[in-house]
Amino acid sequence: MTIRVLLADDQALLRSAFRVLVDSEPDMEVVGEAADGAEAVRLAGEQRADVVLMDIRMPGTDGLAATRMISADASLAQVRVVILTTFEVDDYVVQALRAGASGFLGKGSEPEELLAAIRIAAGGEALLSPAATKGLIARFLAQGDPSDDGRDPARARRLDALTVREREVLVQVAGGHSNDEIAERLAVSPLTVKTHVNRAMAKLGARDRAQLVVVAYESGLVRPRVE
Repeated sequence: MTIRVLLADDQALLRSAFRVLVDSEPDMEVVGEAADGAEAVRLAGEQRADVVLMDIRMPGTDGLAATRMISADASLAQVRVVILTTFEVDDYVVQALRAGASGFLGKGSEPEELLAAIRIAAGGEALLSPAATKGLIARFLAQGDPSDDGRDPARARRLDALTVREREVLVQVAGGHSNDEIAERLAVSPLTVKTHVNRAMAKLGARDRAQLVVVAYESGLVRPRVE
């Protein structure tokens, strides 16, 4: 199946470079280009995009707002957003993850990394750029009011719906482990892990694994480690 990619960046030169790269792959095609967030939201629906490569800083409706709009639209439930950022240590990245992005990637990444990111996002996996360590994500999720521990009481209560095994799997997902790795750690089959992940997403209202990571930290199930 061909992955339908939408490019959202206010720099035409960058869009052109991304288009050449994406269109060179036999399993991908660029179905549209947007110069701002509002256009990205519109085209995501019109062109039935699978993945949106979204710049954060754009005039008018920025990438953060556009990501939130896509995530809130039930008709765009199949759309996955990958945030492109110039600096990976970016104050907006955690907001983008909370808004519904499947992950992020630095604009300085290698072409192979960008193509892999598209495939990972299209497959419903959480995408963390190779340079973004688990500790970095933890620091993003720890940002906020220093007077509290970052917990969201409402989300903590939602964890009550999970079984013990689903909680165990959620902890592993938040650690950045793949289904195969989790299966090995918990001595179960990858299919069993996938079932637990899907059930956890349904119970917690998460679009994908990236959202499970956010819930795990915000609920206090997993504590950020700030080094």
